[in-house]
This record gives sequence, structure tokens and C-alpha cells, in this order.
Amino acid sequence: MHRFPDGKIRVTVGPASPTAIIYAPLDRPNDKLLAILFAAEALRRNGAERLVLVAPYLCYMRQDIDFHAGEAISQKVIGQLLAGTVDRVITVDAHLHRTKDIQSVFKGIEAVDLSAMPAIADALRAARLDPKTVVVGPDAESGPWVSDLAGRLGTPHAVARKTRRSDRTVDITFSDPGLFAGRPVLLVDDIVASGGTLIACAKVLAAAGAASVDAVITHALFPSEMIGDFSRAGIRSIQSTNSVPHPSNAIRLDEILAGALRKEVDPGPTS
Repeated sequence: MHRFPDGKIRVTVGPASPTAIIYAPLDRPNDKLLAILFAAEALRRNGAERLVLVAPYLCYMRQDIDFHAGEAISQKVIGQLLAGTVDRVITVDAHLHRTKDIQSVFKGIEAVDLSAMPAIADALRAARLDPKTVVVGPDAESGPWVSDLAGRLGTPHAVARKTRRSDRTVDITFSDPGLFAGRPVLLVDDIVASGGTLIACAKVLAAAGAASVDAVITHALFPSEMIGDFSRAGIRSIQSTNSVPHPSNAIRLDEILAGALRKEVDPGPTS
């Protein structure tokens, strides 16, 4: 990519092959989305017959309805844009609320939403996670992946009840706070952007007597200077996957992404 003085961009691609894979974590997405469109045009014009977009973090998925009059439904717009540009989308832990599955977003093309939990579980086992650890989700939306991770690790888990007061203020409660007394706690979330929920949850866990609080997240979207805020809130360490480049990256998604891409290079026997 080259940026001109007036802000426009120029995109240049290498030689095209029948199948081309575009890798683009879609944090800070606006320029990247335009770059994908430009790259797709160049690749197809130069002979690419199949385009696969690997976007470990997929932007604009949260707004799946118009919460207020006049709002654009960004999920629908991005789904239509990318479905008209590439032939397959691969992402990880897409932030889908009321949407049934990722295929509903990208109609007419192939789409897969991978779970980061196998990679996270492997990393935690390699680090010899304390078997007394309680895996905790900060809100109801985190329930499925918290349950999945705890099942892989053989540890208990709990999910908080969250009441949002504003973009940065939430109230956190647990049905059984006594579960955490004297035990290490691992907070698990898919996306951390402002960090308010994670900080509020850590403070409640510390007050409940947790021996330690660590955090692991799929997508680290928060500014790196916030790591100090997490530490002051009682979070001993915070680790993220490499879905988005970030100083907290500690867990690689290479294996699960390679597994999803294997069919592109080895389609298997044909009848």
C-alpha cells in the first residue's frame, strides 16, 4: 500500500495464481477494507479465479440491528461488500449477537467462524495452568466459549451478570462469589476494547477473595498503555491471540488457520 499526500491509497499485488489468499486482520478497518477491494480487482484481472479472505478479527459485526432510528446496520453492509468481493471468508470468534451464524452474514459465499479456544487451551496447558483455576466469563455473551475452554481444561467455570451503565461503566455480580475464595481465576473474553468490563470484573473477583486474576482474550483492541490500568485493577497478566498485532499477543492461531486453509491447497480426492 502507498498513501498519497491527500490520503488516497494505491494498492499493488504480486503475481496472481488461480487461488489467492488475502490475510487482513480488520482492526482499524476502514483503509483495510478499501485495500481489500483494490487488491481483489488487481488479482482477478491478473488471473485469480478464487479469492479467500483470512480476517482473524472481523470488523463491524456488533451492529446487527439499528439500535436507534437512522443508524446503518454495519454488519449487513460489510457482509454484502465482502460477499461481492471474495469467494470465502475465514475469521475467528466473530462477535455475533443476534445473528445465527457467520454464513448468515456472507450469503452466497463460503464462510467459517473458527474458535480460538483450542489454541488457547493448548497454550494454557503448556504453561501448566493451576488445576484449581476457575475460568470466568465477564457477561452472558461469554458463556459458550468459557464453557468450552473450561471443558477442555477440566476446570470449573462461572459467568458474571453484567449491567451496562455507559460505554465505560458496568456493574458486575456473581451468583456464587464464594467460589473464588483462595483460588486463581482466569478471565476469558472475545474482545477487549475499552477494558471497562474486564476491570470491573477483576475488582469484584479480588473483593471475593480470588488468589490471583489473569486474563486471556481473543481480540486485543485496547490501547497498549491500558495494560497498566489492568495491572492496577488487580489483573496479574493479560494474554491475547495474534488475531490482531498487539503487545499482549502470546497465543498463536497459526494451527487453526492452517487447518481451515488446508482445503485450498489439498482439496482431497475427486470422484
